[in-house]
Amino acid sequence: MAAQNPVERAFRITNIKHHIPVTLDYQDHNYDAWRELLLTHCLAFDVLGHVDGTSVPANDNDTPWQKRGTARDIWLRIENQFRNNKEARALQLDHDLRTTKIGDRSIQDYCQTLKSTSDLLANLDAPVNDRTLVLYLLNGLNKKYDNIINVIKHKDPFPTFDDAKSMLLNEENRLKRNQKTPSNNDTPSSSTALTVNTEKPQPRNNKNNRKQYNRGRGRGNYGNQRPWNNWSQQ
Repeated sequence: MAAQNPVERAFRITNIKHHIPVTLDYQDHNYDAWRELLLTHCLAFDVLGHVDGTSVPANDNDTPWQKRGTARDIWLRIENQFRNNKEARALQLDHDLRTTKIGDRSIQDYCQTLKSTSDLLANLDAPVNDRTLVLYLLNGLNKKYDNIINVIKHKDPFPTFDDAKSMLLNEENRLKRNQKTPSNNDTPSSSTALTVNTEKPQPRNNKNNRKQYNRGRGRGNYGNQRPWNNWSQQ
């Protein structure tokens, strides 16, 4: 069986998403990533010349070339659409990166936001170096991370973004452990807690005491009599 012509294989593609999973989106600034994938597949199918303009028809009756002759025009229109105002979009993203604050987000979410914005700037040919990204990361933290911020700033060598993120995640976990509520045994409602009896003792009833004493002095009660009385009766 004869080997399939690369051009014929290109015609057999019915869904480009099976080969290029990136969906071109103006808001995601992912044109460069999409462009790289598409050019790689055009090269593999031997149709790159129709995109970069190096392919020319063999003659006026070159029907296969004419079917793809407008690919170059489409390619240029897409490129112009996504690269117009490139500098203005890069400035806006750079401002977003500088002013991003952690707020109520977790360290994981905060770092992911910074990294995504940094990747978008790289797609616009305005990459942010790793050290600068770490400084942006530290500047957006709140006061509860002051201790670890000082550690990261004075660490030698200066940590990478991934290292700084790891240190912040550990600090976040430590702070969460310290914020846990005390156990039930340490609360005033515990069954072992000491109590103070504030009730005043009841005064004795002297009248009742006298009655009890008089009854004890009745006939036949010798327990309180003096011994010499017994001798005198004998």
